[in-house]
Amino acid sequence: MIDGFGRRIEYLRVSVTDKCNLRCVYCMPEQGLEWLRKDELLSYEEIVRIIATMAPLGLRRVRITGGEPLVRRDLPDLARMITAVPGIDDLSLSTNAVLLDEHADALRAAGVRRVNISLDSLRPDRIDAISRRPGSAPRIMAGLDAAERVGFDPIKVNVVLMRGSNDDEIADFAELTRERPWHVRFIELMPTGSNLDLSRDAFISCTEALGRLRAIGEIEPAAGPGGNGPATYYRFPGAPGTVGVITPMSHNYCERCNRMRLTASGQLRPCLFGHIETNLRDPLRRGEDLVPLIAETLRIKPERHWLVQGSDVGSGGLVALSQTGG
Repeated sequence: MIDGFGRRIEYLRVSVTDKCNLRCVYCMPEQGLEWLRKDELLSYEEIVRIIATMAPLGLRRVRITGGEPLVRRDLPDLARMITAVPGIDDLSLSTNAVLLDEHADALRAAGVRRVNISLDSLRPDRIDAISRRPGSAPRIMAGLDAAERVGFDPIKVNVVLMRGSNDDEIADFAELTRERPWHVRFIELMPTGSNLDLSRDAFISCTEALGRLRAIGEIEPAAGPGGNGPATYYRFPGAPGTVGVITPMSHNYCERCNRMRLTASGQLRPCLFGHIETNLRDPLRRGEDLVPLIAETLRIKPERHWLVQGSDVGSGGLVALSQTGG
């Protein structure tokens, strides 16, 4: 699968639900959203049929996302079905880890090899404040412990930077990589319709974050863990883990994009942001050939996003990142 700018697309992020058990301040309105009806959601069988259609075209890697994917029942069943598709050689999961402790063994046995875990603070009170769900902190930490216990590798810890909320913990997060084989990635805050004030007032660039790290110790460029993402990695000498930065706002990396997204309602999106999406669900249910639709979506994949900090210009009308799986 080659898009109109010569980029090889081999990675699909699959949202299995728009629901989440947290309400993180940068991701979703506190009151939630108008959830998709059950009949609007792709079934697991439909998801696998789309993946099986894309695999002969060059799809190799799949990530399960949400909302929070673990709120959907029987997720290990989907993982087993995906790993059985010929040509798919990598399956990973993005999660807030609240439910990971109870599902980690089954997911590992079903073929999930890698996890990305959202963790925006190391302080329980802040975790609860950012997630707007009191009591979530110990469950997330138990999920991280479970990820190590069952052997997910690599474990990536995603930290959305917010000035005045967690930027004073940049060094603390980085120090974790001296002790544990985790890959901490600092992510710049991206604007959506529900976080415009926050994205305007609390933005902090990863360039600033790296400057703070260099003030506490030498860091050197690193290859980083295996995966599909746009992070640039660094390492403290001799550390088992790495520190990564993801810079959608300060340093556009769209020229390296290798992905598309399948929403929980069956829309194939060639970019996280923007208005472009192709309805695969309804043609699939009518028994139509999806290959021409996939090819056309590749053809119209935009060269880059057009996000503007503190504005919904370029966001494509997204109210929340949870709507597309981030």
